[in-house]
Amino acid sequence: MSGHSKWSTIKRKKGKADAERGKIFTRLIKDITVAARNGGGDETANPKLRSAVAVAKSANMPSTNIERAIKKGTGELPGVIYEEGTLEGYGPAGVALYIEILTDNRNRTVADVRHSLTKYGGNLAESGAVAWMFEKKGLITVPSEGLDEEAILMAVMEAGAEDLKSEEGFFEIVSSTEDLVKVKETLESSGIKYDSANLTMYPKNTIKVEGNHAESLLKILDALEDLDDVQNVYSNFDIDMSVLESME
Repeated sequence: MSGHSKWSTIKRKKGKADAERGKIFTRLIKDITVAARNGGGDETANPKLRSAVAVAKSANMPSTNIERAIKKGTGELPGVIYEEGTLEGYGPAGVALYIEILTDNRNRTVADVRHSLTKYGGNLAESGAVAWMFEKKGLITVPSEGLDEEAILMAVMEAGAEDLKSEEGFFEIVSSTEDLVKVKETLESSGIKYDSANLTMYPKNTIKVEGNHAESLLKILDALEDLDDVQNVYSNFDIDMSVLESME
C-alpha cells in the first residue's frame, strides 16, 4: 500500500488523528467555502460543493459549521478570500509529493513548503514535474475487523468500485470520482462503517522507501501537514509499517 491512505494509517498508529480533529475541520471548512464561492451555495447544482460537504459529514463535522462555511463562500457572511493551488516536489529516494494548498498569501505558503521539504532532504519542483504520476480517484478506507472481504468486494464492485485491497487492519476501496458517493452509500446501506471517504490523487506507480529515507520522508509529511495552508499531501511511497515501530 502507498501514499495518502498509508500515511493516514501511520497517523492513526501514532495517535495523531484525534489530536488533529480541529485542524481537519479547519481544512474542510476552507474546501467548502472555496467550492461555494466558485460554484454557488446550492449543492445540487455544484458537484464540488456536494463532494466537500459529503467529506465534511463523513468526518462528523456539525451541520452548523457546514452551513456557516457555505455562507462565507457565497458572501452571506464575511470571510477570508482563499486561493486554491498545488505545489509539487520530491522527497528522499525520489518520492513524488503532490501538495494541495488553500491560502490567502501564496508567497508565504510556497516559502513554508520549501522550508519543510529542504529541512529533511526534499526539494520543491516545477509545476507538472510529478502531477502526471497521479490520477484523481475516490478512496474509502474500511476497518476490516470482523468483515468478509469477498462480501464487501461483491457489494462495492456492483456500486462501481474499481478495486479493493486488503491491508493491515483495513480495506482500501478505489473508485472513479463519479462513483465515490454511490460506493459510500452502498456501504452505509449495508451497515458497514468506514474511516474515511475522500477524493484523492492516487499514484500510478510506487517507490519503496526504507531506512533513513523512510524516516526523513515521514518527517517531511508531518512538517507539511502541520502547515495551516496545506490541505492535502499525496505521495507515491511504499513503506513497511515496521518502520514506524522502529522509530517509536
